[in-house]
Amino acid sequence: MNIGARLGDVSRTLSASLADLPVHDPVTHVYDPTQYARELHERYLAFARQGAEGLLLGMNPGPWGMAQTGVPFGEVGHVRDFLRLEGKVDPPQGAHPKRPVKGLACARSEVSGRRLWSWAAERFGTADKFFDRFFVWNWCPLAFLEATGRNRTPDKLPSEMRSVIEPACDAALREVVEILRPTSIVAVGTFAERRATVALKSVKLPIHRILHPSPASPAANRGWAEQVDQQFALAGFSIPVPTSI
Repeated sequence: MNIGARLGDVSRTLSASLADLPVHDPVTHVYDPTQYARELHERYLAFARQGAEGLLLGMNPGPWGMAQTGVPFGEVGHVRDFLRLEGKVDPPQGAHPKRPVKGLACARSEVSGRRLWSWAAERFGTADKFFDRFFVWNWCPLAFLEATGRNRTPDKLPSEMRSVIEPACDAALREVVEILRPTSIVAVGTFAERRATVALKSVKLPIHRILHPSPASPAANRGWAEQVDQQFALAGFSIPVPTSI
């Protein structure tokens, strides 16, 4: 079985383990793009290689990124034009009216995903060259919405939900690391760093952290890509200089 297929098994098992997740206020809607965008998700997983220098670990899907495409930080334009992925997306039943799922037809652009994949495109030029050295995985496959449509991140979920999500997602991360055998973890933000530290405490892997690209972070709005270049350099990575593609 190839690497992508093995990751697909991990993804399906994780999705099934969270299928009956109890939902508590203020969460009203839960999206699982690894299910309804399965085709795109599995095509993304096919990029994975063993022995990557860094496994970039994100938190969970954003409503205009992975929730649309099934790809971590999956801003539509970059999924289509940089990763060159195509696939059918079946919108989930009972979707929040303010957060419709339109797949690659979504006209909204997710800032976090645009920043991360623009950085990859400008420094590596092609998806294959990026994936020769890195892979991106989200710790949790689910997106959480409040009644207003506001996105709620996993660190702010009710304890009843976190008690189910955390052990399942930590176990899946350990499986991903066992399959990919990366030489290090690169946590995208402090939450991902915290979960990696807990989940991989018995695994002797260095864990580095880079600034999360969210526009909610004032620091990220002051030249995120350049700051991340410096953080990678301090962690010992050699990142190509930016180039137009």
